[in-house]
Amino acid sequence: MSIENVTQAKASIASTAAYKLLESFFDDGDFMSVDVLAKSRDSYAEVVAGYGTVEGVFVYAFAQNPDFCGGAMSKAQAAKLKKIYDLALKTGAPVVGFYDSKGGRLDEGNALLQGYGEVLNAASQLSGVVPQISVVLGDCIGTSALNASCADFVIVTKGSRLSLDQMGGNCDADYNAKSGVASVVAEDSADAVEKAKELVTYLPLNNIVEPYAFESADPEPGDCIGSKVVDAGSAFKLSKDFGDISRTAFGRIDGKTVGLVNTLGGIVSADDANKIARFVRFCDAFSLPVLTFVNAEGFEDIKSAAKVTSAYAEATTAKISVVTGTAVGASYIALAGAGANADVVFALDGAVISPVSVEAAALILAPEKMNVPVAEQKAAAAQFAAENLSAEKACENGYVDDVLTEDELRKAITTTMYMLSGKRVETLSKKHSTI
Repeated sequence: MSIENVTQAKASIASTAAYKLLESFFDDGDFMSVDVLAKSRDSYAEVVAGYGTVEGVFVYAFAQNPDFCGGAMSKAQAAKLKKIYDLALKTGAPVVGFYDSKGGRLDEGNALLQGYGEVLNAASQLSGVVPQISVVLGDCIGTSALNASCADFVIVTKGSRLSLDQMGGNCDADYNAKSGVASVVAEDSADAVEKAKELVTYLPLNNIVEPYAFESADPEPGDCIGSKVVDAGSAFKLSKDFGDISRTAFGRIDGKTVGLVNTLGGIVSADDANKIARFVRFCDAFSLPVLTFVNAEGFEDIKSAAKVTSAYAEATTAKISVVTGTAVGASYIALAGAGANADVVFALDGAVISPVSVEAAALILAPEKMNVPVAEQKAAAAQFAAENLSAEKACENGYVDDVLTEDELRKAITTTMYMLSGKRVETLSKKHSTI
């Protein structure tokens, strides 16, 4: 192929939607394509892939190209994806994948299955080594959906379809958000690109370096306890439609990324437990501090309690917990247990910490005070809690490090984060936990 033909071919590829998408994702003029002219039968490979910087952060990315055979997976596409994953593994940088495909080139038979397998294996090898983000812009059905969903975070656009089912049942953005597959729902492709760019800035390049630090900013006024602690405008919410009482997000405190977990009162459901455990494990894999705000009365079932307890106990990253409301029994142990599940535990003035529900504790420990009409028992239990299950009592007994007001919380957490920045924990030699 002459240089003139090469130039024409590159210009043709550069005019496709996928190439233009990646140009909009990477910093201006900073996108380098790999295997530019790779062929898939009588057309070019159904994916554009390359590397560059995104908001100053080095990133690898690929975008399935519906302009060539509908973006269908093929041997050629699989080879380009595997090359990107291999480069990311060698150099330690995040991978962002944009999915928009009609499926796979079934006429390639077993060679297609092998290609899928190699891509899935390469992505799995990267898990916990570099962050991975999937962005679903259109159709992502079948095995491609499996690969997309294996990423740490999945951004879906309204109108997209993500499902293992080739018939496409239960696959819209709303379903995937409520089922916990999608971390973020974007309005359209442009919004998805912007959200992916923002998310990249919270993440480290890999599991042995820290994320880029931003300038510190004072918190902004808000009703949410997290907004009173993190830098203004720095909260990036995740999986907000998954789970009943839990919220997870990234934020920045004094310019540095922290993982935020917030329980809003009530019972931690199985969905909440899955959401919290997965987020804590991600933060731990990349040594991001975890800040947990605890207000929970227990777990929906034993398995949920075990899953969350294990995630926190196994995590060796810095862990700070703040009891903001009521922490009862297993929810205190799992989310704020001093020593194993939290390095430092604070409580807000007025918080309650109890081994069982407040009513049960009052009935067991002070039955005479509950010997009142039924209509008055709730108030009697609350009075008993204020006198015997308060944050001050927990602090006296060593279960809480300090009792603070909301105004004191930001400074206390910032100082504690710096104290824990040098945390080192020796762990037993093993492949992984089994909980």
